[in-house]
Amino acid sequence: MADTIKNMQKSTKLRFIFSVILTIASAIGQVYVIQVFMNPCNLLSSGFTGVAILINKISALFGFDFSTSLGILLLNIPAALLCYKSVSKRFTFLSFLQFGLVSLGLQLFEFAPFFDDKILNILFGGFLYGISIVLALKADGSTGGTDFIALYVSNKIHKSLWDYVFIFNAIIIIIFGLFFGWEPAGYSIVFQFISTRTISGFYHRYAQVTLEVTTDDPETVSDIFIENFRHGMTIIPGYGAYSKKKYYICKTIVSSYEERDAIDCIRSVKPNVIINSYKTNHFYGSFYQKPIE
Repeated sequence: MADTIKNMQKSTKLRFIFSVILTIASAIGQVYVIQVFMNPCNLLSSGFTGVAILINKISALFGFDFSTSLGILLLNIPAALLCYKSVSKRFTFLSFLQFGLVSLGLQLFEFAPFFDDKILNILFGGFLYGISIVLALKADGSTGGTDFIALYVSNKIHKSLWDYVFIFNAIIIIIFGLFFGWEPAGYSIVFQFISTRTISGFYHRYAQVTLEVTTDDPETVSDIFIENFRHGMTIIPGYGAYSKKKYYICKTIVSSYEERDAIDCIRSVKPNVIINSYKTNHFYGSFYQKPIE
């Protein structure tokens, strides 16, 4: 059973289908938040979608209509093409699919507002908007624009850039405030902060975890681990205080998204091992980071 599950997890087609489903859910969720929570409160969304909405609002002041849907495409497509050669076709396709469906969904769907209270709209809307972005990132795609660029840069330096994305969004909101007033701009900053913190809280691609495996058969554990993961493993001899037997501690550091797979991999050959995992705050040295597919 464990082998069957593992084979399914490794199946490229199944993973791609699952990624497409997550991407579609992300796009629908983003459209829902814009129409249900943001539009009634005159809030500005994040990234290039927010820029597209801002352009639409400013163009209306000058007497012509520049579609938000068209703006999303015109802003996101160049960013995707710019990063195309540095990321995979799969990542680019999923990103295109996400912002393309958002653009289409804004034209096709009309979701009714849920709350009358502005604060509730900001709180729930900010959280759900962040979740919609997380879904796209979990699919190994993005929502385009600043998300696309942030993931591209983060993949190079292995550090989160979401705080810088928040600064970019804050600048856009300041421009929004100059044209449309500081009250909606202030509420939009709160909205953006909630969505950004939600992303940071739920998306941990660059977090690292230390695994300590206690076993009497370190060769089997280390062989199966190294066969499936591109990380090293240190074997430390130990002694069981209760059993009076010789044991070994196999220690390694993996990315947080690899933790579950690594544990399942080790337990598939040694079900009775003791595994302790804990967060690694800082790691200095060479560390292999799986690239965005």
